[in-house]
Amino acid sequence: SEATLASYGLQRGQTTGFGWQCLAARRLVERGVRFVELIDTGSSGNWDAHGDMLTHVPLAKNVDRPIAGLLRDLKQRGMLDDTLVVTAGEFGHTPRINPNAGRDHWPQAQSILLAGGGFRHGQVIGSTNDKAEHPTSRKIGVEDFCATVYHAMGLTVDDKLIDPSGRPVALVPGGTVPSEL
Repeated sequence: SEATLASYGLQRGQTTGFGWQCLAARRLVERGVRFVELIDTGSSGNWDAHGDMLTHVPLAKNVDRPIAGLLRDLKQRGMLDDTLVVTAGEFGHTPRINPNAGRDHWPQAQSILLAGGGFRHGQVIGSTNDKAEHPTSRKIGVEDFCATVYHAMGLTVDDKLIDPSGRPVALVPGGTVPSEL
């Protein structure tokens, strides 16, 4: 419907862009696809901006509405509790602007949005100092993030994969699902 398209930031006949990816993802999940990855390639810029942070303004506008539309649509259809939606980058960026008016890679802190997946909603887990330099409470490591995603998929950190030589390898070397979730 026109209302559904608008909630994803789309217009009738539009079949490209991040909004279209979000709508297509909802349709795939609705039909039983268990894992869908969306990538905003930065059609209006580059998220990995090591220069000119002003490029993030159109990028944010490009993804905010479609993600909100996807979450609202999944909830209205009764699918959100069974669908984990993760919004994340490859890692954080420096809390200070560099000489090129951009930000460089910063693995010490990052924000990730989780919605649905049967987890408790509406909370912030962990915090950083006022400059977003380092965690100051409830640090969540990469292995915890992986354990959380795998948990939503019905897997555990104790599950093993068999490598090409026949050796069992841990799915995740440690990690726990945050109890707050």
